Parts: sequence; C-alpha cells; structure tokens
Amino acid sequence: MKLYDINQEILDCIDMETGEIIAPEKLESLQMDKHEKLRNIAFVALNATADAKAYEEQEKKFAARKKAAKATVEWAKATLARELGGEKMKEAEFTVSYRKSEVVEIADLNAVPDEFLAPQPPKVDKVGLKKAVKSGAVIDGVTIVEKQNIQIK
Repeated sequence: MKLYDINQEILDCIDMETGEIIAPEKLESLQMDKHEKLRNIAFVALNATADAKAYEEQEKKFAARKKAAKATVEWAKATLARELGGEKMKEAEFTVSYRKSEVVEIADLNAVPDEFLAPQPPKVDKVGLKKAVKSGAVIDGVTIVEKQNIQIK
C-alpha cells in the first residue's frame, strides 16, 4: 500500500464531523504501516546519501587520475618537442608531427577595445552579504531567511 493510500485510509477511520475514531484497530494498524513506510523511506535516504558520498570520493580519485594523466601528456609532448626540435618521427604504432596554429596573446587587457570584451553577468557574493546583514548592515532587498533542513543520520 502506498503512503498516500495509507493517509487516506487513516482519514477514513475518523468521523470528520465529530472527530470520533470509527475503527481504532484499523487505525492503529494503519499508523504502524505508515511508520514502517516512513522508516523505509528514511533508510532509502541514508543509503542514497552513502552512495552519493562514495560517488563523490570516486569523482575526486578520477579527477586526480585525469589531472595526472593530462600532466603526463603535457610532459611527454614537451619532451618530444624539445628533443625532436621540429622533426617528424614515424613509427609503426604512432607518428609525431607538427601543425601550425595561431593564437592571440594579450599583453594589456585595458588596451583591448570594448567591442572585443564579452560581457559577464554580475555574480552575487552571498557569503559576504550574509556576513554584512548579520553584522547590522541594512541592504534593500536582502534578508536572511531561516529554513528547516531535514537531516537523516
């Protein structure tokens, strides 16, 4: 039985006009069923939290491995470029060659005309705002709202 159905049947056990309990045994059974459902939902949340934490740890490990692999690629390319000095190298398994490319280098950002600057949306420093408001600053349109966040441990 779904939680919605249990809640509906609990309401059916009570006379809404008088508030009298019509079926006390059924009501008690339904309340126990509801408690068990809620207990199971809490376990689902705990397990999902543990899974998410494990995935985050794996992400960190993979990110570190990815960073190390990219650093190795850059080291290998730099070493090959330095040692080959622009010469090609061809083997059965690979070929080292070069291609020309162009890149724009900017020495002074202030010298770049505005038409070549991409506008960025403003970013709000919520941590700084919170500190300011808590220390007594009055900022129009900014309030601190207290919320209730559920925790399952």
